[in-house]
Amino acid sequence: MEKFRFLTAGESHGKCLTAIIEGLPANLEIDVDFINEELKRRQCGYGRGGRMKIESDTVEITSGVRFGKTFGAPITLVIYNKDFENWQKIMSVSPADETDEKSFTKYRPGHADYAGSIKYHQKDLRNILERSSARKTAIEVAVGAVAKLYLKYFGIECSSRIIQVGQGKTEEEIHAQIDKAKEMGDTLGGKFEVIYKGLPIGLGSYVHWDKALDGRIAQAVMSIPAVKAVSIGENHAYKMFGSEFHDELFLVDDKIVRKTNNAGGIEGGMTNGEDLIVKAVMKPIPTLKKSLNTVDASTLEQTEAHFERSDTCAVEACAVVAESRIACVLANEILLKFGGDAIEDYNL
Repeated sequence: MEKFRFLTAGESHGKCLTAIIEGLPANLEIDVDFINEELKRRQCGYGRGGRMKIESDTVEITSGVRFGKTFGAPITLVIYNKDFENWQKIMSVSPADETDEKSFTKYRPGHADYAGSIKYHQKDLRNILERSSARKTAIEVAVGAVAKLYLKYFGIECSSRIIQVGQGKTEEEIHAQIDKAKEMGDTLGGKFEVIYKGLPIGLGSYVHWDKALDGRIAQAVMSIPAVKAVSIGENHAYKMFGSEFHDELFLVDDKIVRKTNNAGGIEGGMTNGEDLIVKAVMKPIPTLKKSLNTVDASTLEQTEAHFERSDTCAVEACAVVAESRIACVLANEILLKFGGDAIEDYNL
C-alpha cells in the first residue's frame, strides 16, 4: 500500500497542470518559495528552448495547507500555462470549438506518437503529444518539492550533477557540444547523478520484489521522458572483481563504517546508511529541427517529421525531475516505516 500518493493531470498547452497529494502528516511546514525555486531550477540549464521564455512556472496551492502548514487533508497544486492564451480554442473542451488548427499527422521518431495513436485510436497526433510531452514534469517537480520539504524535516538533503553531455565532460566542453548541436539543428542527451544524504537504514525491503527500494527508484527515474538507463552506485561493476566492488565494513571507535560506497547506499533492496547515489542516461531530445524520415499517418506516404519547437539539451532539467521523482519514493518509504498522522508523531 502506498502512503505518499499523488495524481497529476494537464496537457502541454492546456490551461494548467494539476496535482493532488495524499498521505503527508499534519503540521508540516510548506514553503511555497522553495517549491517555486525548484520549478525555476527545472527551467534553467544550458540548451533550453523557447518554451522556457514563455513560461515562468509558479505554483498555487488550492487545498490542504492553512497558514503555511499541512493539516492532514489532500494537497492540491496548480501550475497555470501562460501559453494557454494562444491555445484556448485549439485545446478547448467544447465540441463547438473543434478545429484542425495545430493538428498534425506526421509521426515523430522517438516520441509516443506512433504507438500512442494506435493504442488510443487517435488520428490527430496532437492528442498524443499533449499528455506525453515532458511539460508534465513541471507539476511533478512541484510534487517532488513538497516531498523534499518532508524529507528536509528529517535532515535528508539531495543534490545532482551532470556527468557528461555528448562527448563533453567539463562545463566548457559541454557548452561547446550544445552550441554545435544547436547550429546543426540537432539535439543532445547526457548522463547525470543524483545523491541523497542522511537516509535512515532500512528503507525498502528484501521480502518481495516490488518492495525493493532500488527497483522502485529505478522505475521512478526510468519513466521520466527520454531517460533510457538507470543505475545505482558504481555502474562499472561488470568490470570489477567482487573483492574490488563490495563495500567492506570496519569498526572504528565502536562505529561501523565503510571506506567505499560502490553499492550506492542500497544493499538487498534497502538503504544501508551510506549516501544514495543514482545515475541515469538521457537520450537526445527527439524533437529536432534537423529533418527525420517518417510516415504520414493520414496518407501513409513517406515524409519528414513534424517540428514545433524544442530544447537542444535538457539534461540539467532532467536531473531536477529525477531528484523530485526519487524524493517521492523516499517520502513514501519513510511514511511506510515510521508512520504518523502528525509530524510530531515521528521519531527517526
